[in-house]
Amino acid sequence: MHEDSEALLTGQPQQKSPSWHRYASVLAKRRFLVAACSLAAISLLCLSFFQSIWAARRNTTVIPVVEDPVPPLVLETHQNASAAAPVVDPHGPEANLAGLPTAHFRDSLRPDRKYITSWISAGWTNDVMTYINLIYLGIITDRIPVIPMFTPSHIGGAVPPINFGQVFDVPRLRKALNMPILEWHEVKDGSSNEWDEVGCWNTWEAVQKNEHYPRRSQIPDRLKLDISYTKAPDWIKVIPNFEHDLHSYFWALAALAFPESRAANLIPPLESPNNHVLLPPDEQMLCYDYLYYVCANQPFEMEYDYSPAWRFVGQYLYWTPTIERLANQYVRRAIGTAEDQPTPPWIAIHVRRGDFEVFCPAGIEGCYASLPVMARRVEEVKAELLQRKGISVDHVIMTSDERNATWWEEVKAQGWYGVDHSQTADLLGPWYPVLIDAAIQSLGAGFVGTDRSTMSMLARRRVESWSAGATRIFKWGKPDSDDH
Repeated sequence: MHEDSEALLTGQPQQKSPSWHRYASVLAKRRFLVAACSLAAISLLCLSFFQSIWAARRNTTVIPVVEDPVPPLVLETHQNASAAAPVVDPHGPEANLAGLPTAHFRDSLRPDRKYITSWISAGWTNDVMTYINLIYLGIITDRIPVIPMFTPSHIGGAVPPINFGQVFDVPRLRKALNMPILEWHEVKDGSSNEWDEVGCWNTWEAVQKNEHYPRRSQIPDRLKLDISYTKAPDWIKVIPNFEHDLHSYFWALAALAFPESRAANLIPPLESPNNHVLLPPDEQMLCYDYLYYVCANQPFEMEYDYSPAWRFVGQYLYWTPTIERLANQYVRRAIGTAEDQPTPPWIAIHVRRGDFEVFCPAGIEGCYASLPVMARRVEEVKAELLQRKGISVDHVIMTSDERNATWWEEVKAQGWYGVDHSQTADLLGPWYPVLIDAAIQSLGAGFVGTDRSTMSMLARRRVESWSAGATRIFKWGKPDSDDH
């Protein structure tokens, strides 16, 4: 009989045996474990509850974004089946800078990133090509391109600059290239009056002998950069000692981005113009004075289909949705299509005349290509589009810098349309006539352009890359230049 049972029967207390003490000890331990487990379970339930609240709050948190004409790309990833959290673009400023734009650009840079930049100093189309070259050089040097604004070289110095991202779709470019692309207004506060000292490479003096200074540009002053330049070695030049070409090789310039070649080619730098500092080329913000005249194989190679700068960068440089929408709107108005109707396919013509007159010592008559010459090229484009793509195109849009009213009447007599920019500058700003024209040239089914015009060349490249369109370039210079 159990000891407790015997005590109850006899009414006499019993002396506890050693086995009883062992049993009580085990019982106490079990009670303690049960209590501990219960407490742990309650804690886990509470922790899970608060974690779910935190996760919900995290998934609904709005990431602050600096206002900009082109908002940064936001990707969405699904953490679970019921909730999706916005994720910052890994190739945008949030992931590749220390924070918001600062008064001094260095305060915005991340110590674990390397950057590359350059300046523009030509007409607008050539400036676009310069920035394409900058981005390609960023690819081969494994650096983040930081792109400045466009300056109004073709529309008057009183016009404010326009940011690169107001013209081209930067988030789309980042995604296509799968690499970071930044703009200077994301790095340095545009309202800053603080000057930054920086060392850069001077390529201009290495490729020509007439100007004994780095290539001049408005950009450094606009960004308040006090630059100390180091002359690049002469071996960057494509054709040594040839004064009629100014090109350097991409990989020659890229070599200067790496420690060994950089160290081997350092010479005493020039003083900066403001603070008179002497600085070697910067190792974190690598910069060159001018990158328009750069090639991989031969000068002006963006005219050729193998061009690496075009293939790996240029063809992915699309217009912003705003500019593309405006181009379609102007085409519809030109040809008389209702605003609520789709834009029909068109063939664009670009005729550059005004500033090419300097190449016509005998006068423009008999030098510029005639409208019948262009009409023959247009018919070739129409026939190719019909044969190759089954597209019948009835609308032809003329874009040109020609001011002669009689010439424009002859354009209308061909059955072609002009673009009415009489109110564009007043309504949209002085930049937009040329931006809309360039977009119209590139978004059509076909294109006919002017030989030796970089604006025509880029439009042809875009039409071929974006829509597999038909293109022609007409020759000029003498009456029979385009005979074929």
